[in-house]
Amino acid sequence: MSSSSAAPGRGDRAEKPPMRDALVAAAFRLFLERGYEQTTVDDIVALAGVGRRSFFRYFPSKEDVVFPDHERCLADMTAFLAADFDDDPVRRVCDAARLVLLMYAENPAFSVQRYRLTKSVPGLRAYELSVVWRYERALAGFLRGRFAGLPDGALRADVIAAAVVAAHNNALRSWLRSDGKGDAEAVVDHALGHVRAAFGAGPAVAAGEGPGDVVVVVSRRGAPLWRVVQELETTLGRG
Repeated sequence: MSSSSAAPGRGDRAEKPPMRDALVAAAFRLFLERGYEQTTVDDIVALAGVGRRSFFRYFPSKEDVVFPDHERCLADMTAFLAADFDDDPVRRVCDAARLVLLMYAENPAFSVQRYRLTKSVPGLRAYELSVVWRYERALAGFLRGRFAGLPDGALRADVIAAAVVAAHNNALRSWLRSDGKGDAEAVVDHALGHVRAAFGAGPAVAAGEGPGDVVVVVSRRGAPLWRVVQELETTLGRG
């Protein structure tokens, strides 16, 4: 028996879920039974047994109850990017995108249910796009800081951020279409690997070989090219 299964003064009554979770559960039960458009906030709070003020304390709108964890995930992503200990900024934003995947993978059944609902309601699809845009802006903002001063640094940052989001979402939707079966992390990692291969340090670093070394070779003026190449090969240990 867990320590939370009973509490003094509560007898054998089952402990109620937190109010926020109760509102989400009530909302999705009604969305499935009646449809999203036919369900009102009043319907949700009535089923959850709370007042309207309690609903709006947690969710600014009915749309927000469909995506209850995105604000937390966006805050986690922002904090993760701010604590930048990685010499490879592309790897860093790929790791940040994985935080979104982990949020979905925490509760596959709910994530699949939400995916199906979002597909069927145009207003929710538009809302989801606005959420995705905020993630992309967070990634791009981090990369702009890392690429500041480089030629086309801002452009490169925006392109990479868009690529990370596209790769992540493509893999995530594939997993959701499979009803949340299989290894979601492996699917997303595979997709993000394409981004790193295109924009990051490439497959060599991913395999643990480390970034390429910068080698300076001093040769006599007028030395033939084959001699320079020979000296370079010797320096690299290939001679």
